Amino acid sequence: MRLSQAFLPTRKEDPADAEVVSHRLLVRAGYIRMIARGIYTFLPLGWRSVRKIEAVVREEMDRAGALEIMMPAVQPAELWEESGRWDEYGPELLRLTDRKGADFCVGPTHEEVVTDLVRGDIKSYKQLPINLYQIQTKFRDEVRPRFGLMRGREFVMKDAYSFDVDIESAETSYQAMFDAYHRIFQRLGFEYRAVEADTGNIGGSTSHEFQVLADTGEDEIVSCSQCGYAANVEKAEIRVDATDREDVELHPTEKVPTPNASSISDVAAFLDKAPQEIVKTLIFQAEETLVAVLLRGDHDANPIKIATYLRDHTDIEVGDLHLATDAAITKATNAPVGFAGPVGLSIPVFADLAIRPLANFTVGANEADTHLLNVNYDRDFQVTAFADLRLAREGDACGRCGGALTSHRGIEVGHVFLLGDKYSRSMEAHFLDQNGRHQPMQMGCYGIGVTRILAAVVEQNHDDDGIIWPMAIAPYHAILTVLHPDNEDVMAIANDYYQQLQDAGVEVLLDDRNAGIGAKFKDADLIGIPLRVTLGARGVKEGQAELKLRHAPDKEFLSIDDVVPRVIDEVHSALHKS
Repeated sequence: MRLSQAFLPTRKEDPADAEVVSHRLLVRAGYIRMIARGIYTFLPLGWRSVRKIEAVVREEMDRAGALEIMMPAVQPAELWEESGRWDEYGPELLRLTDRKGADFCVGPTHEEVVTDLVRGDIKSYKQLPINLYQIQTKFRDEVRPRFGLMRGREFVMKDAYSFDVDIESAETSYQAMFDAYHRIFQRLGFEYRAVEADTGNIGGSTSHEFQVLADTGEDEIVSCSQCGYAANVEKAEIRVDATDREDVELHPTEKVPTPNASSISDVAAFLDKAPQEIVKTLIFQAEETLVAVLLRGDHDANPIKIATYLRDHTDIEVGDLHLATDAAITKATNAPVGFAGPVGLSIPVFADLAIRPLANFTVGANEADTHLLNVNYDRDFQVTAFADLRLAREGDACGRCGGALTSHRGIEVGHVFLLGDKYSRSMEAHFLDQNGRHQPMQMGCYGIGVTRILAAVVEQNHDDDGIIWPMAIAPYHAILTVLHPDNEDVMAIANDYYQQLQDAGVEVLLDDRNAGIGAKFKDADLIGIPLRVTLGARGVKEGQAELKLRHAPDKEFLSIDDVVPRVIDEVHSALHKS
């Protein structure tokens, strides 16, 4: 493509609403434009890179045995009512009504649609397994769209769905997709982690997120260098080796005034104690039941772990677990928020494992401006159960091997779920097994944020001057920067290079604009094309051209005849590595 004929509207200034590098650079480099909050138009360069990402995804999906289809973006409410998600999904689901009054939604995902498709045509175990995928636009009405493509409302996603006869076969399909995702992200050149994750509102029993490591990532993940275990902080298992308190003297409980000290930091400062010596009591609302959760003062509660534990180990109806309202806390404790404690509470009390080694700790007294010193469980109150209920953090012991966990920021670009029969049972997607009995299909679903990948690549590959594209998904492999387009000799060589490289399969931008030399160099760095060849009158006269790799600090001069073979070799070598 010749830039004199191209639509490449670069900008000097950052967009006012840009909070992260990828948003700033993709707008400035002319890859995307916002039409509404969280909704973007992809310009020619941006769409070329998106299509290259799609190509990598398609190749690996096909290689793994998945079959591509295309499902509608607009979905009838009836299917979502069958699965139970029409009421459960929440305000992110964009709902609409047609002229006849029928309810629809713009699909954020397609579990219901694909289950309906398969149940209509698959009747026997002989037709399974099957894995169907699509690459399609989705819409989720995010309450706070931000970070450009990283948290948009409309986005392109690859979603795949596997159907199997039993859970063992479903696990095999899950592993095939898990392996395919590794190949995809390796080919894209990412530094990433596959981490264990919560299944969220998709549901299922097993889930992994593929997180691209970046300082600007919204997600916090931890990993263990000893055993390779990795998980997001909401899922990460923590080992607490000390399970019981030491045989120490238990001191008498003492009530002390703590005026206006309701936070852990305020109480610690007022009583001259470390936060680790204070136990905070959080009151959660689980359906109609209140529960108390005890944590060490320097730790944070993990609502997902708490909800999972209550569902799996108690008879409590959990529902949408959340912190109780101020009014509910006051009613349960007879005290203002900030002074709750476990002594005398008439609701179930669950304690994080880190509480178990503690003795003579400080808690709220369930009385305004008052705390209790030297409190001990068993003697002063009863714990319903001890469990891992807190968020993991850097330095915690790995729940698998005991090694130290390291913290990272991550951008979620892929997510795989082992769904089991969550959708097939509620939507009656059954098949006849070998014995002629109806069985629900076992499902998995597998998503990749195609347009989010574009942003994630930029987050990992940029410098102060602009984007540094990996060769595999760069919109063009090389840019020919012509410094003197009015010079016939220079343009003759540039046109010859342009034709030879295209004939060799190298995608080339030819900057033949009548623009300043500085502007051309700035644009080339900003848009991030991997290879730059510079031709000028002086160099041509001396029989030389300049070659610069975008990721390298130095440039080199080649003879006119050596340029094309060298560029072809650089491009093919880089593509072969990917």
